[in-house]
Amino acid sequence: MTSSSDHANATASVSAVLVLRSDPDTDPEREEHLVRRLRSEINQLDIESIVPVAAGELPQGAKGVDPVTLGALLVAFSASGGVFTTLIGGVQNWLDRQTGRHRIAVTIDGDTIELERASATQQRELLDAFIQRHSSR
Repeated sequence: MTSSSDHANATASVSAVLVLRSDPDTDPEREEHLVRRLRSEINQLDIESIVPVAAGELPQGAKGVDPVTLGALLVAFSASGGVFTTLIGGVQNWLDRQTGRHRIAVTIDGDTIELERASATQQRELLDAFIQRHSSR
């Protein structure tokens, strides 16, 4: 028999802020296009919602965003079922397909990791540590 608190924990939602820090040579129109493509790809994953946010609207603890940031997205997803791992993998796959030196900062509960193209070993070590910290909810 499961209690209502067990059910609530099983369906708990987590929010992450994703901030695209585009290549310095990217013009604002191109950056906006990149953010729309990233949002579209993430929206294909098993997430609850994804919305663009202005720097002044970011949740408390979402550090590393300045007022001129164009590419901030607030993503809500289930804390269970491996959705977080899928989200991080999707972001990394998107970055790997880009030609510019773009980075994406991912912040959960004030903890930020900045993803960029790196060797497979470097990526795996960083991602494993970050995912482990936020998957034990």
